[in-house]
Amino acid sequence: MAASYPARAGAAGAPEGPSGIILGIDPGTLVVGYGAIRVDASGPVFLTAGVLRPRRTAAVPERLGEIGAGLDELLVDLGPAVVVVEEAFVAKNVQSALRLGEGRGVALACATRYGARVVQLPPAVAKKALVGNGAAPKEQVAGMVARLLGLGGINVPLDATDALALALAHVLRGSALRVR
Repeated sequence: MAASYPARAGAAGAPEGPSGIILGIDPGTLVVGYGAIRVDASGPVFLTAGVLRPRRTAAVPERLGEIGAGLDELLVDLGPAVVVVEEAFVAKNVQSALRLGEGRGVALACATRYGARVVQLPPAVAKKALVGNGAAPKEQVAGMVARLLGLGGINVPLDATDALALALAHVLRGSALRVR
């Protein structure tokens, strides 16, 4: 399974190795958002963002396998030092909460197996760090992500901007995040 939307800044792509690269992951079992930034002296720099979409018709175990393979490929290609995964939140639908947990598990396992430092961050904390409101709508968060990373002409899916927001929140909050 390839990413259904790869947006990459510049022709050079991501620098090699764990040189300040942070990968955010917005997990799921139908759509997984990802976004990578590099932190340098001038601040965060956009590297890539997109979504992984396993086959909708596949059984859950097969979808999870496809997601794992896609995340493994991203980790090897990008070489992040840190992977920020959206922390679970309370869902009204039990089945949705279980599926989200399965997607999170795959993301956490892939990042840990790769050897990156894994940080888990609740979506409300990321939203508050970026826009000052933990209940901000996705569109407002996407607008701030675009502004902070200079994405003016690039149309990035909301799942990917959520992942970029996680990576940016990690940078903005420094070492105050829970690391697991």
